[in-house]
Formats: sequence, C-alpha cells, structure tokens
Amino acid sequence: MDRRSFIKKSALASAGAITMPYILPSGRLFASTGSAMAEYVVYVLFAGGVRQQESVLQRYLADSQNVNFEGNIMYNMLNGDPPPAKIAYGTDPSVGPSGSNPIPSILSQSLESQGTLFPEVHASNAGHYGGLNTLITGNTAVTQGLRQKPLFPTLFEYTRKHLGASATETWFIGNTINNSVPLLNYSVHEDYGAKYGANMLIPNTTFSSLGQEHLANAKVYHPEEELRHVDIMKNFLNKNWEINGGLTLADIGNTFEEREMVKTYMDGVLNGQISIPFPPVNDNGDLRNLGYACSVLDYFTPKLTVVNMSAVDGCHSNFTGYLQSLHRADHAVGHLWNFIQNHPVLANKTALIATPEHGRNANPNSILDENDWFGYDHSDSNSNRIFTLMAGPGIQSGLKVGSESNPTGRATDNVLTIAEILGFKSEVQASGALDPQAQSLFDRI
Repeated sequence: MDRRSFIKKSALASAGAITMPYILPSGRLFASTGSAMAEYVVYVLFAGGVRQQESVLQRYLADSQNVNFEGNIMYNMLNGDPPPAKIAYGTDPSVGPSGSNPIPSILSQSLESQGTLFPEVHASNAGHYGGLNTLITGNTAVTQGLRQKPLFPTLFEYTRKHLGASATETWFIGNTINNSVPLLNYSVHEDYGAKYGANMLIPNTTFSSLGQEHLANAKVYHPEEELRHVDIMKNFLNKNWEINGGLTLADIGNTFEEREMVKTYMDGVLNGQISIPFPPVNDNGDLRNLGYACSVLDYFTPKLTVVNMSAVDGCHSNFTGYLQSLHRADHAVGHLWNFIQNHPVLANKTALIATPEHGRNANPNSILDENDWFGYDHSDSNSNRIFTLMAGPGIQSGLKVGSESNPTGRATDNVLTIAEILGFKSEVQASGALDPQAQSLFDRI
C-alpha cells in the first residue's frame, strides 16, 4: 500500500472510530439462561418530557389551557379520537392557527391495540439526563451527576456481556451532542464498562452540513503537506465528547470486520449511496433521527437499538410547539413500527418499547406562546407520571395494565423487561445493579 492510500484509509478509520467510536470481540461470554421472546428489540426514549394529560389521558387543551377541547393527538400509538377543533398541532401554518392540518395516521391499528400499555408508570427522576439514565440502567440514578458516565451498567452492557452481542449488534442513536446524551452508551461500572459498550451514532451532527464538509468524498491526503485536514476531521468528530471534559475515547471492541462495516455505512450515507427511510413528515430533528435509526436497523439488524427523542422539550416556553412535536413524535414511532413490520428480516421478530424519561408539571409557568397558551416545566409530582407502551412477539395485544387510581410499573422496569424479551433476565437480576423495586413488566401483569 502506498503512503497516499494509507493516509486516506487512516482518515476513514479515524472517522469510523471516532463517530461510532467504541468497539468487543464478538461471541458469547456466558450462555444466557432464558428463552428469548423476540430476536430484536427497539427501545424508544420517547420525546423529552411528556405530560400525561396530553398523551395517555388525551386531554389536549382541557387540562392545560382552560379550553374545553379533548382528544388524542398520538393516534399511531394510542386508541382514541382526535380533537374536534382548535387544531394547532399539524403541518400547515399558512392556514388558520399554526399547524392546522393533522398528519395522517401511518398505522391502520394503533400500537396500543397491537400491544400492552401501562398508562400510569412512576418516573424516579424529573431531569432529562437522570431520566434517560434511569431508562438505560434500570437504576434510579439519584447519585448520578451531569456530564458523568452512568454509574450503573447500561442495557447495552448487559446485552453484550450476557447475550454475547457484538458491537455492531448494539446501537445508541442519539439526537444531540448536548445534555450529556453522548455519555449514555456505556457505564463506568467495574464489572462492565467500555468493552461492553454500544456503537453510538448522532446522525444530526455526523451527517449535517458540517459532516458533509469534513467527511464526504474523502480525498487522498498528502502525508506531509495536507495532514492537517485529517486533524480538522478528527477535531470535528471529537466535538461529540467535548462535554465530558476531554474524555478519552474508549475501545468497545468492534472487530476489524465491524470497523469496515461501519466505515462502509458512513461512506454510503455521506455519498448518497445509502438512502435514508425518513418518515413522510420529517421537519424536526427527532423525525430525522428516527429515519437514521431505520437505516441502522436495515443495515446492521442489531439485537438492541436505542433511539432518543427530545423535541417536545420546547414545552417550557411554547405549548403549541410542544403539541406539534408530540404529534410528530407519534408519527415517527408509527413510521418506525411500520418500517420494522415491513422489513424482510425484522418483521415479526422485533419488540418495540417506548417510554418518556419524565413527565411535566401539573401547573403552568408564566410564559405565553403565539396562541397565548402557557408553557410547562418539570419539577413537581406530576413530572413523575409517565407511560410505557410495548408491542411485538410474546407481548399481549390490547392489554392495559394499571390506571390513574392504580399506578403500575416504574421507569426502572424497562431494562429487566427488555432482558426478559431477549432471554437474559436472570443474569441482569444477578448483577445486583438494578433498582431494588424494579421488576420485569411481565411480572407486573
């Protein structure tokens, strides 16, 4: 190999290693003791702080703005009729109130009808990173700091250590490089850690215009005269980890073959050879992120894929925008499930589970949006109210477990639930790292 080819290959290797940086030798370390209900799991960290009132309770404006209109704006996920009037969550701001045309449903039958809904679940944390940490680790994260890797093992580590999944069989599709999100793909727990971590992709950064500028059409660099361009590329990619104070990139054990697979995927996306199956409406970052998640599912068919959403966090100051983002988040999940159910490998072999990381306050703050509707923060007991929805093989259809008067389930339950779906529940229980109150949701039915 000549030096010019070597520099080009080294640059692409750096891109693959840094953008999706971590990599373990494949092969099961310990035989899992349970039988799997599904071959694959897709786990949606749903939307960035969702009030019960506008989601599972379907109160629309009645419990927030003193306007007596109720209805379901999440009809891909939940059963129920949409609001009859005051529509402000759709796609056409040029006609009447902003967003007056609701997005048509993608699914002919809601996920609630196809699966099991826990409508009143307890979230242990009202902060975004703490809530995400809880959903990923199955622990309450009460001692967890911001800008700190998880203290307890993540679902990725459990999957790799106990199921024997390789690095490219576990993916975290993050939607931002902010709010400590890039820290979630492995923990600092002494029994697990980086060598069992997931490959991470933050597509809205990696495949942005800056990503295209730095990564697409990688040229052959002269080793003496143009090496600084490789440094520019690496510095761009390293921004994913600047929030952690110069975190040294760890090796999660991608094999050589996996590294080549990741590089080929990145190159294909950047150069347009791999088309992204975006949702029909893809006008915010969450929707585009779900499109890239579908692309990763198609290309790598991972055992475990976790995808984060957060656009509804605009509820702090723009309730109208919050409703629009919540409606779009439902659209994205409907698209994701439709994609899975029509995939030649994933169909009928994949379970999906979706849960918000926390809720929002019962009472509004003083900020008004363009419709004179108040915003909502997240700090009171109403912020600890969330839901969990799951569907797929082995999951009972049309079942609702719990209610407002009978809350059932905890955010910490999801890790053990997914471990049971994939067939290594007892190993996760034996780790001793879960919230003592956590149970598999199947044990709560």
